[in-house]
Amino acid sequence: MSNKVNLAIQVLPLGIPKAEAYSIVDEAIKCINTSGLSFVVCPFETVVEGDYEAVMRLVDDIQTACNKAGAEEVLINMKLQRNFTKDVAIDDKIGKYKN
Repeated sequence: MSNKVNLAIQVLPLGIPKAEAYSIVDEAIKCINTSGLSFVVCPFETVVEGDYEAVMRLVDDIQTACNKAGAEEVLINMKLQRNFTKDVAIDDKIGKYKN
């Protein structure tokens, strides 16, 4: 079994009005929410935590969800943190800042 990774993902629907773009981003976040993976929604991206294979599957699922929601084109920015000897955890980065 692989160690947990963190993936920051930003979905930018292209070529559509802002209001429609936000609704497509909402669908991407719904997809993340139903994935069963831990996540934190931030103003510019969402950070997901899980094993590498599940996180990469989620990236594909997000693209499908965006297309079904009406996006013909998306730009997806991703940042991946992977440690090959131990889990990477969201709380290690932001836990001390939670209220």
